[in-house]
Amino acid sequence: MHHRVSQGQAQEFLAGRYGAVEELRPLAGGFWSSAYSFSHAGRALVLRFGGNKDWFEAGRAALAFASPDLPVPEVVEVGEASGGAYAISVRCYGINLEDVRPDQSDAAGPMLASLLAALFRVPKSSDLPVGWHWRPPRRDLTWVGWLSARLVDDPRQEVHGWRAALAARSGIDRVYRAAEARVRDLIDACPERRDLIHGDLLHANVLVAEDAGRPNAVFSWKRSLRGDFLFDTAWCTFCSAIWYPGIAAADPWDRVRREPSMRDDAGAWIDAPVRHHCYELHIGLTALAWNVWAGDSRALQQVATQLAVVLERGPLPADA
Repeated sequence: MHHRVSQGQAQEFLAGRYGAVEELRPLAGGFWSSAYSFSHAGRALVLRFGGNKDWFEAGRAALAFASPDLPVPEVVEVGEASGGAYAISVRCYGINLEDVRPDQSDAAGPMLASLLAALFRVPKSSDLPVGWHWRPPRRDLTWVGWLSARLVDDPRQEVHGWRAALAARSGIDRVYRAAEARVRDLIDACPERRDLIHGDLLHANVLVAEDAGRPNAVFSWKRSLRGDFLFDTAWCTFCSAIWYPGIAAADPWDRVRREPSMRDDAGAWIDAPVRHHCYELHIGLTALAWNVWAGDSRALQQVATQLAVVLERGPLPADA
């Protein structure tokens, strides 16, 4: 659900809560939301508006996972406003993770591995729900069940109608059907893990230092799940091959496999290349669905091309 709030509306909202505020400026918001930076009482803050209060409550709940390698901005308040929801959080600074340069790979590679390892190290247990922050909770949903459900064009969802739209594009539809069949073949290799997954690391949701040596903030937790940690790695490898050369140069797959703090759990690496391959394909399939629904023909073709490459390539090497 799109939720656009103008700067004037944001100014009026803040005046009602705080009185005068300073330096109110628009920020690049997400597809579904609006965001503004402002200052009040000597604090640099961010105001976000969105359609669903639960999105912002997820960010507040994620504070429980914060660590030096997984910095989560403080959420000051969450509430309802302007026909939707709002959140005010402490502002953090840096460059977007996906904007690191290829020549920064010596710093970006270890930083990204440490970030993924920090997510991996968050305590887990088998009884945690896949949708850890969902309201109401879905205790019956498995990780494999979530993966399968994402490939169904569900009219109850905001994004729907995409399957027929893909079917009308014969070349792309062939790639979709081949990748979907491969995922169905591989999905049984995917374990019912309950690692913390951010689920959206590469859409201006992670700020890092200018030298790419450390993360400064990880926010927008609405797509976060409990499942297989390799899913976030697959996001990095699949998307960077299309759009983010700096992340590609950091080689997330190699860095994660060599990260010492992630190698202690031997069971975590059983069938790892197959699982990672399955998730790359899954991410490509859902990216096709999103881009055809959003009407982005250029991105649609880019994703289809990369999905065909991943299909042909197969799993990445297993040797660490």
